[in-house]
Amino acid sequence: MPPNRPIILAFDTSAAQSAAVLLQGDTVLAQRHETLNKNQVQRLFPMLEDLLAETEFNWADLTAIAVCVGPGNFTGTRIGVSAARGLAMSLEIPAIGVSRFEAAALAGFNGSEPEIIVGIQLPRDQFAMQHFAAGAPPVALSKPVTSDHGTASPYEIHHIAMFARQVIAKGGSNPPPAPLYLRPADAAPAKDQPPVILDDA
Repeated sequence: MPPNRPIILAFDTSAAQSAAVLLQGDTVLAQRHETLNKNQVQRLFPMLEDLLAETEFNWADLTAIAVCVGPGNFTGTRIGVSAARGLAMSLEIPAIGVSRFEAAALAGFNGSEPEIIVGIQLPRDQFAMQHFAAGAPPVALSKPVTSDHGTASPYEIHHIAMFARQVIAKGGSNPPPAPLYLRPADAAPAKDQPPVILDDA
């Protein structure tokens, strides 16, 4: 496979909508979208297998796996990242993590802007931003970001695959994908007192 025509399987389970795409070079071969509030674990692999079934490719043909690492739904992000790492390990190919900020920047800008500030909306009317030119990490906000450089357009699933393709083209070697969390999990600690452990003595 020529280096400029990698076959990348990308998916995103960081929100209620699960999505996947198969990209070869710049060409979208097939894609899937499912609106799910639960059962993402059960539906992810059947969705990926349906995606491959639409094309002439199979698991062994893949060059890389790309996955959205968030920020987003806590459980959904963990599902996607775990699946990507497992697939990459079993297929012996790279797994590339792409944040929603990186995908949105690719969707909304052409790279000619002197600086890129990306703002995104999170669940429960929360917001976050990343200032790429300053090399700053993403941060959580209490209100939407405003900037002379605007906010990037909403990304589509193929932007995650395209970003991964850029990483491959540059010869990048990313660490294994890891969830990008900007806030603690919403789950509350149990109110019940822990059981008392009795001493054998």
